[in-house]
Amino acid sequence: MPTTSARPRASLGRVLDDLGATLLDLAHGDVEHEGELGGVVIHDPLDQPVLPARALVLGVGVESSEQVVALLSALGAQGAVGVVLRAPVVLTDDVRTAADAAGVALLGLSRGVPWGHLAEMLRSVLAAGDVGGGETESLGGLPSGDLFAVANAIAGLLDAPVTIEDRSSRVLAFSGRQDEADPSRVETILGRQVPARYARHLQEAGVFRALMRSDEPVFVEPIADGSQGFTLPRVAIAVRAGDEVLGSIWAAVPGPLSAERTEALREAAGLVALHLLRVRAGADVQRRVRADLLSSALEGGPGAPEALERLGLTGQPLLVLGIAYDERHAAPDDGDADPAHLVHERQRLSDAFALHLAAVHPRSAVAEIGGVAYGLLPLLGPADQGETSAVRIVQDFRDRVGDRLPTIAAVGPVTPDLSGLAHSRSSVDRSLRVLREGRADRRVGRLDELQAEALVLELRDLAAARGDRPSGALARLLDYDRRHHSTLVATLAAWLDAFGDVVAASGAVFVHPNTFRYRLRRVAEVAEVDLDDPDQRFALMLQLKLGLAGG
Repeated sequence: MPTTSARPRASLGRVLDDLGATLLDLAHGDVEHEGELGGVVIHDPLDQPVLPARALVLGVGVESSEQVVALLSALGAQGAVGVVLRAPVVLTDDVRTAADAAGVALLGLSRGVPWGHLAEMLRSVLAAGDVGGGETESLGGLPSGDLFAVANAIAGLLDAPVTIEDRSSRVLAFSGRQDEADPSRVETILGRQVPARYARHLQEAGVFRALMRSDEPVFVEPIADGSQGFTLPRVAIAVRAGDEVLGSIWAAVPGPLSAERTEALREAAGLVALHLLRVRAGADVQRRVRADLLSSALEGGPGAPEALERLGLTGQPLLVLGIAYDERHAAPDDGDADPAHLVHERQRLSDAFALHLAAVHPRSAVAEIGGVAYGLLPLLGPADQGETSAVRIVQDFRDRVGDRLPTIAAVGPVTPDLSGLAHSRSSVDRSLRVLREGRADRRVGRLDELQAEALVLELRDLAAARGDRPSGALARLLDYDRRHHSTLVATLAAWLDAFGDVVAASGAVFVHPNTFRYRLRRVAEVAEVDLDDPDQRFALMLQLKLGLAGG
């Protein structure tokens, strides 16, 4: 059994053991800290993040020794245990002194590894202990859901470096000793994806087809690509749960496996299937539990205080954010009429939003409830700037996902305590409805900007529920238009929308201003209304806005 399992499930030493040699190197300091990491945070020099205790910080863009020293000083004061910098790490005397004084280990990220890839791998390692709940739970003698421990165990059985991949050939976990493999394996791990040229060769050679059709290991001869990238053979086996293929195991080997090791790989595939199912089940359970807790907190009922406490968000001002999938602006070929597609897109949106907010504040919480991804975000900075900052956060998220996930977003008011959460959520819901139904020209909003339109929509609901019909002046105009095929209602609506500007109103309905003035006089005569009276104008405008004219 690898020695890594003796450490805490999410310690800094465990991270280096699992991701070291290929992704990370220890540049300076001590990784044998006791206790688990509190989380992974991306450093932003323009908007300093709030760090959880014992954080591992990704120092994106931190290069000079002066920047490193300044960052180490700040991280030491906040109790961080490690910082990752792009290799080669600048190790001056000042940097070493600052690292020792802060008690922060310096790790170097290999060239060519995207920061996003590292963040995903780190989350895989740190989440291993969270799957399923109990720390003592195990499958096959290994911690439940800990794919890195499983990969190391299989590598020990086969005496070869191993990767565990999903159906799309994305690397889920890998073992140690990857330096013993060839350049293509290193390239696969650095990019967390089998390179396209190798995937194409494997596809053309029928390797993937053989994996899908067989329960037996498939031996793959080396690929000659002109660059000596794939110089070692591979042996691979599909990971199945019944008829479903969950992924595959790949080992870089010197030659065909012995009968004993072939049997070991076959048994390992069954074990990996159990762990992958446990990861899936654990993620589903956690998602449901988090959604239930967030729903309880937002509703503000008797269970709200406990729910907020379990989310780790008590005793601080909060903001409610809401993101919804905007079906109006989805691509025509996205299959939006398919309910399953909508469910999938909403879950993708919720997961992406959760990832985005986690980078903003480690204690944020996100869950998809009723088609909306709600986020609870602790207040960042002064209360009077909280909503403005939150709008920037959701706008930044929308910019990141772009047209791939068309969205609308709303921000509720800052609530100092639990009692205001229900009101804040209501503000978000009302704003989202305006953006979805009444304001196609904008995608992000707050209720204080959209309150009038929200009230109109709610009055429309009330009128529809009571079965209200046009009455008085508007009823007379509608009846006249029906009998004479005229456009007096449209004339009135254009004039009201233009605040009485005849030139603008006539241009909106494409008639001459003199013709429009004649029609407006007919409106006053037929409707028996005084258009100079503000109360009568308001009554007519309100009925038109409520849709009582049928338009």
